Amino acid sequence: MDPQFAGWDWEDPDALGATFDRLTAGLAVCDALEPAAQPVPVSRQNFLDIGLTGIEFAAFKTKHPAALGTDLVALQSATVTTEPGKLYRADGTSYFTQLDIAEKLPFADNCVDWVYAEHLIEHVPQQVAIRWLTEVRRILIPGGLLRVTTPDLRKYAQSYVSGDSFLARQRRRLATLRFGPPMPERPAYMVNQIFYLYGHRWLYDLDELGYTLARAGFTSPVRACAFGQGARADVAALDTLFRRLETLYVEVTA
Repeated sequence: MDPQFAGWDWEDPDALGATFDRLTAGLAVCDALEPAAQPVPVSRQNFLDIGLTGIEFAAFKTKHPAALGTDLVALQSATVTTEPGKLYRADGTSYFTQLDIAEKLPFADNCVDWVYAEHLIEHVPQQVAIRWLTEVRRILIPGGLLRVTTPDLRKYAQSYVSGDSFLARQRRRLATLRFGPPMPERPAYMVNQIFYLYGHRWLYDLDELGYTLARAGFTSPVRACAFGQGARADVAALDTLFRRLETLYVEVTA
């Protein structure tokens, strides 16, 4: 075994939790980070004044040129570490603010055109997800777009029952990330890891995500989408290729 993985036990989720926290913190870095001249935008006009139209949650450095990136974890450079309630410029290309989706969002009603969240909702209990989505609906303009992506429980369950190639392909995909030694090959393990690793708290299929969105007050139809495709090409372009195999892509309008 590679010495850097000494003591790594895929079958001990609690011990691996701290390891994954360290790995996440290691990703929350940028070369240049400076406090922005403006405060965190609140109103729609505040957003427009600095060229922003939407919010990407769980993004240290959003790729969308008109997005505000947010995350619970602090973003760091060699000299600056972000603090909640302040606005920062990361690498001169994107805006970032640190916030907790379990709390009321610090934005006014009807202030953004779109919201995107990739592989975030599964990391909080369902009741927290409902409160967060209620807040998302509040800050979206009427007709504004929400795109949510998350691991698809149906894909895991169907593969476990049918014995198709999905679980084996997913295991190989995760191996390419070089997070530890190879995972166990047992089908039951591959189902359990999506529930109990990575800080996951609640798994979704399309029906469960639709139920959660309805509880949050979304009344328009919930649409399942393909990777990189949706009502807004610029928002769908935020989908990450390496997550494509396991992911459920869903859109709904406010």
